[in-house]
Parts: sequence; structure tokens; C-alpha cells
Amino acid sequence: MKTDILTSPKPGRHNYIPLYRMNILRKYAHLLVNYCLELKKGERVYIKSTTLAEPLVREVYRAALQVGAHPEVDLSFREKGRIFMNEADEHQLQYISPLYREAMEQFEAYLVIRAPFNLREEQNVDSTKQKIRKESTQDLVKTYFKRTADKSLKRSLCQYPTQASAQEAGMSLEEYEQFVYNACHLYSENPEAEWLKVRAHQQQIVDYLNNVDQIRYQCNKTDISFSVKDRVWINSDGQNNMPSGEVFSGPVEDSVNGTVHFNYPSVYMGHEVEDIILEVKDGIVQSWSAKKGQELLDKIFEIEGARQFGEVAIGTNYNIQTATKNILFDEKIGGTIHMAIGQSYIQTGGKNQSAIHWDMITDMKDGGRIYADDRLIYENGNFIIFD
Repeated sequence: MKTDILTSPKPGRHNYIPLYRMNILRKYAHLLVNYCLELKKGERVYIKSTTLAEPLVREVYRAALQVGAHPEVDLSFREKGRIFMNEADEHQLQYISPLYREAMEQFEAYLVIRAPFNLREEQNVDSTKQKIRKESTQDLVKTYFKRTADKSLKRSLCQYPTQASAQEAGMSLEEYEQFVYNACHLYSENPEAEWLKVRAHQQQIVDYLNNVDQIRYQCNKTDISFSVKDRVWINSDGQNNMPSGEVFSGPVEDSVNGTVHFNYPSVYMGHEVEDIILEVKDGIVQSWSAKKGQELLDKIFEIEGARQFGEVAIGTNYNIQTATKNILFDEKIGGTIHMAIGQSYIQTGGKNQSAIHWDMITDMKDGGRIYADDRLIYENGNFIIFD
């Protein structure tokens, strides 16, 4: 029988939290602070979330103080983004919070806890205003990518379960909580030890792929190849994303050729896109189609750099087997590959620059194959070279 604890003397109030859930959140916070960010005494961490994630934010705040760090908290309220985009004029759209700028330019750590009220909140805002806002943040975006690449800014992105995300995933809130916590290994006695095992296993894959030139993805409706010569494969072991479980790199920009079909649904800028097919020649997307969301694709491919690829990757988290229309989880699904159009990650050696980075996913568990320099290394969703 689960024992309950009250964080308020009055039962039934909104801040009544069951003890078993509080224990999970404390374990989650400990993992984020000590494993993902490796916070040290005197380091500054900028924590960004919404008021829905207050229970987890409290525990992260506590854990950060316990290691001697300096936490700063930024909590958004319901429809804050929509109200801002609807009401702000041009000079307000161009304004950047001094604390946020300071965090991106000078802080040692940055934690984003996703906890949405409504995943479609900003879907219908003025596109002109969106463009102004994007342009005003470009310098900070470049700073962010540079500092995360050279590791002067430690960052982590994670999820706090909310009703909006549960509904998007087609789950009850309780089911979604279990899904999130299981994906993060939080039901393990020692989650950090589990992620260290992930790190060791994926390092074998990365070490192998870093000596490879040509990669080829093959499955139903997909046959696409590219070079990763002199590019770096990254072991995504749960530090930058929680959960994680992927290896990724950046393809040589003009080497991508073939056809790729992304059969997992994708959500970008609040719009759902399904069954994306891209035809690629010499690194440039020549044609595209989607069963749903064609108009969005058409707009996206007008953006500079969007018709080239910034990332190629393989998902390895077999605790995730259900697509939830949340890229933080879906791109990590064990037995999938994904490719991202747009911005490259500097640390991979990728050179493509764009205002967007959009990951698109394909299932490899039914006949999928990966070849490395013509050697079959992966079949039906699993690597076959380390057995």
C-alpha cells in the first residue's frame, strides 16, 4: 500500500503529493543535477519550465542548492507565449530578457523541463511576428550552439508529465507518467548506474562508426546513403537529453543521395505531419510529399538551409517503443533511425546552417538494415556487430 504525504496541512489542496511520486521526483531531480548537468559548487544554472512542473522544479532547486550551485528559475504560465505573440509590437518582439541573455552567454548550466499546458497554444499566431521573434534570437541561438558544442554550457532537456502531453501520446496521465519515468530508468534502484551502462554500450557503437566513411539506410520505401568521413559520431547517453539513447552525427552535406520515407508522425510548430517522403540528390532535397501536412513542408523548405541535412542518427532506447509525437522521446525509440533537416550540430563537424532543426523518424524493426562501408551492421532494429 502506498503511503501519502501532505505538503500542505489541508488535504485535497492542489499541492497534495503522494509520497511514492515525491520519491520519484527526488530521484529524477538527483539524476538531472548530479548526472545530466554534473553541477558543481558555485556554478549557475538557469531552470526553465512552466508552473505545472513546480513539484519537479522544487526538487531540482533543492538538489542544486545541496551541491552548492546557484539556481535561477523561470516559470511560464498558461498561454504566456500566445499572449506575448498576440499583444507584442515589433520592439517588444525584439526584446530579450537580460537574465536569459546572461544565462546563454555566461552561465555554466541550462535545464529545460518541458511541461506544456497546451501543445497547440501558439499554432495560430501571426507568422510575421514569429519571423521577427526568430530573427531577434538568432545571435543567442548561435551562442547556445557554440557553447553547448564546446561544453562551456552544460545543458539538459527533460519532460515533466502533463495532461497535454499525455493526450498527445494517446495515454492517460498515469500511463504517461509511467512511460516517462520508465524511459528515464527512474524505476531502477540506481538510475545513474543504468545510464552509465548505456554510455558504455553506445561508446562501442560510436567507436566503430567513427572509423566509417559511407552509411546506407535501407527499409521499406527508404534507400538513402551518405558520407560521414571526418565527421564525429556522438554518444548521447542521457546528459544532454533525459531520456536519451541515441548515437548521432552530421552527414557530409553534399553526399546525401536517395529516397527516405519517415513513417512515424511528426509535430513541428504545432502542426502534425505524416508519411513524409523526401527525394535527395547531392545533399539537396529535390522533392517532398506528405500524406498530412504538405503545406507546412512547402513552407519549411523555403527556409534557408532547410533542404540540406544537419543530422543522421540511430535510436537505441528500447524502454521507449511507443511514438508519442514528442521528439524528445520518439527520436530515441530503440529500433529507429532519424534524420534532421536544417541546422547541424557543431560538435559533429556538420556545416549546414539554418533557422530550423527538424528530426524525422523511420521504424527499422521490420526488415530495416544499415550498412557501413558495405558491411551489414544493423538489422531489424538491432546492431549485429557486437553480439
